[in-house]
Amino acid sequence: MRRKIASLFQKPFVRNVIIIASGTAGAQAISMVLSPIITRMYGPEAFGIMGTFTSMTRILIPIAALSYPIAIVLPKSDQDARGLIRLSLIITAIISLITLIILALFNEQVINIFNLTDIASFLYLIPLVVIFAGLMQVAEQWLIRTKQFSINARVTFYQSLITNLSKVGVGFIYPGAAVLVILTAFANGIRAFMMIIFAKNSNYQVDKKIHTQKYSIKKMMKKYSDFPKYRAPEQFLNATSNGLPVLMLAAFFGPASAGFYSIGRTVLSLPTQLIGKSVGDVFYPRIAEAARNKEDVTALIKKATLALAGVGVVPFGLVILFGPTLFSFVFGSDWIVAGEYARWIALWSFFGFMNRPSVQSLPVLNAQKFHLIYTIVMLVIRLGVLIIGYYVYSSDILAVALFGALGAILNFGLITITLKISRTKSKT
Repeated sequence: MRRKIASLFQKPFVRNVIIIASGTAGAQAISMVLSPIITRMYGPEAFGIMGTFTSMTRILIPIAALSYPIAIVLPKSDQDARGLIRLSLIITAIISLITLIILALFNEQVINIFNLTDIASFLYLIPLVVIFAGLMQVAEQWLIRTKQFSINARVTFYQSLITNLSKVGVGFIYPGAAVLVILTAFANGIRAFMMIIFAKNSNYQVDKKIHTQKYSIKKMMKKYSDFPKYRAPEQFLNATSNGLPVLMLAAFFGPASAGFYSIGRTVLSLPTQLIGKSVGDVFYPRIAEAARNKEDVTALIKKATLALAGVGVVPFGLVILFGPTLFSFVFGSDWIVAGEYARWIALWSFFGFMNRPSVQSLPVLNAQKFHLIYTIVMLVIRLGVLIIGYYVYSSDILAVALFGALGAILNFGLITITLKISRTKSKT
């Protein structure tokens, strides 16, 4: 048994997952220790305003570079990867400028159309969020491509330390929503710059003598055109779908409801960030390599999915069973409703946790068009159940329950169809 365990930990895949997860675990430990203090300092309404801003920016972040950074892992040549880096940064700058112009010309219209009165004073932070997101995506994918997983782990830890300590430190002086929003806006920027600084000291530093030619950028733009055509819209719609509860709860039931959902979603994202993302980041280059070498891709997806199911059943199951009690004990009696929300968010999140290998496999399987179509279907269904919860039942808890239950079913469906696609691809 000892030899088997030692052999398991010697495998590069497992070792790399542990490296990333260790940084995330440290980050989450800081977050968990300080969250009871932060929630008591700021209150549900401040978290609701932050949640509304976060939901708005998360919708834009996936299209910051039109998903070209995700393709950085795929080329065999580092020269082509650098072409994708330059292309991603150029697109990020253009989209940030377009966002700024739209806000300058149509600020009031944007506020009225999307009911953003609560965050109106923070909208001009959005172009900065776009720039930081593009930088972060490029830096992160380069580190994944070059397997610098230890840097990713360190940055995750330091970012959590900086942002959470800032919330507590500033909160003693001014516990307002503005503090949470501004720190949220700068979070990806802090992460990106730390990645760039640490990568400069690595063996994978970009050689300054090598300059990617313009024709290489055009070649990469065309070769990986399925990313802006399919993956960027899919990520945009998926982020819209995930952000819908916060925006609609704020509009229908007020900022406190949005705050309850935001804290529940934040807590339930901890296992996903700790294990799910760690597995996904390591699994992506592994599945790309397996596809190039004609390995059994279906077996890899299935094994990773079942492993995540085994890991996730305990933390998510506990929240499903004891959500209100746990949230009331940890965050205070004002947050008991967040525990009711969390029960249903946990159900959806569990299957979202399981589907990480499937989502990471779809670009490799050339199935991004299918992913886009599936995400559109998910968005329509989720929008429908939130509207039913408000207009038919006038219940925020029922709206969240319907959203969570159908989210679980749809995530399970995505896993099933991805496995079917992988088997079909293996036969061709």
